Order: sequence, then structure tokens, then C-alpha cells
Amino acid sequence: MMNFFELVPMGQDSGARIDRFICGSLGDMTRSTVQRLCEEGYIRVNGMPAAKNYRVKQGDRVEVNLPPPKAAKPEPQDIPLDIVYEDAHILVVNKARGMVVHPAAGNEDGTLVNALLYHCKGGLSGIGGVARPGIVHRLDKDTSGLLVAAKTDRAHKILSERIKSREVSREYHGVVHGIVAQDTGTVDAPIGRHPADRKKMCVTDKNSRDAVTHFTVLERPDAFTHMRLKLETGRTHQIRVHMAYIGHPVAGDPVYGPKKPALLGGQCLHARALGFEHPETGEYMEFTSILPDYFTAFLKKHGGSIHEGV
Repeated sequence: MMNFFELVPMGQDSGARIDRFICGSLGDMTRSTVQRLCEEGYIRVNGMPAAKNYRVKQGDRVEVNLPPPKAAKPEPQDIPLDIVYEDAHILVVNKARGMVVHPAAGNEDGTLVNALLYHCKGGLSGIGGVARPGIVHRLDKDTSGLLVAAKTDRAHKILSERIKSREVSREYHGVVHGIVAQDTGTVDAPIGRHPADRKKMCVTDKNSRDAVTHFTVLERPDAFTHMRLKLETGRTHQIRVHMAYIGHPVAGDPVYGPKKPALLGGQCLHARALGFEHPETGEYMEFTSILPDYFTAFLKKHGGSIHEGV
């Protein structure tokens, strides 16, 4: 069964290429994937097959049929990885922005899982299922930074339990729209599926789970705020949803913020630090990642300085 979406461009979308428009509207898809779907006839505009270079107009009816993901196991692919730490049980990876973590509809290959399978020669935990070997937790496609993967089922089980019991420390740097008045604060608001758009999450009391994000303001360049954010829970899109909820969506996020918030090619959000007890030795380990070029360039453009301290 296919996933079907109907999108209607607004005035600010007029003139945008259809691949950019769909990626901005649906989130975890690459432009090359959208172009391929156009070529294969899965995307139509006003009932007619869409050319991959079509520019949308206000009021167009854009229909997107996403074919189901392939049932086959992901194939190992020789994709470069920035490995921060590795042993026989786990590895910590500094994920690049734009890389999808595991195969899904519209992103069947070229993912972190494909790269890990090649690097580890298939030696990853199987608890996550056929499509998600080794994946203990996720980062959104356009969020860069640190995540831990498991090579053994035992390591996977222990790390998953520690994340659930809030024993894993995860800190991010993010740039959000507007000037956040408080120097520190906490957003404690439950998150669940958006009632009208199943691709999105939202703050809601219905069918939701508790979600807590702590923040500290680092600087306030131009009309933005550079923040350090710490997750107490780990819900889907948590930081992006919570920041939008308090009126300060993450810069570059077309899903929860303005359609054209900043020319970033993705949200300005980086998983800066990760800390946990090793699942076998019990030793506490903490890893940090320097802010990537896209992040520092955006700060400099708006008159900010670079705060690396966590």
C-alpha cells in the first residue's frame, strides 16, 4: 500500500521547483529522491504527471504517492563515516547533515545503516529489525551530530534501557528564530502525532507522551538566538516541536517554522555532546563534536560568535 499526500502550494511557494517544494513540505526526503519519483510517475500536478523541473504555482494540487519501502535487507554501501569512537560493542558516529539514519519510503539506500553495514561487515545488533540494524536512537535527516550504534544485542538492549530511564545525556546546539528573553528555561509539554498531518508531531494531550527540553541561551545575534538544549526525554522531532511551540522555531526548519526561514538547506541543529555508561565496562564516556561549518557560517553571517563550550 502506498503513502499518499496531497499538497497545495501557497503564495510564498510560487515559483519553487517541485523537488524543493516537496522536500520542504514532507521533510525526510532528498531532492534526488523526489526527482526520481517524478520520472517514475509517482508525482502528479493537477492530475497530470509532473516533470522534475516543474515550478509550482499557488493553488496547484500536488499529489505524492510514496511507494512502500523495499522489504529486502539494506545493502552495505561504501559511504564515508566520521567515527568518533569504536570498540567491539559500540560505535559513536558524528552524522553529517542530510544523511538519513535508516531506510524508509523515499530513502531506500544511502543511509547511515548502509554505511554501518559496510564498515562493520554486517556486525551490528539485530534488535532494531531488518531495516534498522544497530540503531539505538535517531537524529533527523537534517540534524547533524553524535549518535551511538550497537554492534551486539546486549549492548543495544542496555543502551535502549538507559535512554528510556533518562540515564543518557544528550545536548544540542541550535539557532532559533527571534530573541528568547529568558537566559535559561524548560519546556515541559507532551508530544504526539499531529491530528491533520501524520508526517508531523505537535504538542498535544491526546495520544501523547511526556517531553521535556531544557535550554540555556548562549547569545542573541541579529533576530536569532543561539541556544544549548538538553533532552530529558527523546521524542520524535522533540526540540523542533518544543521550540516552535514557544514561538521560536529552529532556523532553517521548513516543517515547523516559516516555509523560507533561512537559506540553510535544513535546520540549524547539531547534536553537540553525548554521554553514557559503556554497556559492558560500566565506564562513563562523554563525547563532543565541534560545530559544523554550516552552523558556524550561519552564526557569523548574523553577527554571532562561536560558543563551543558545553
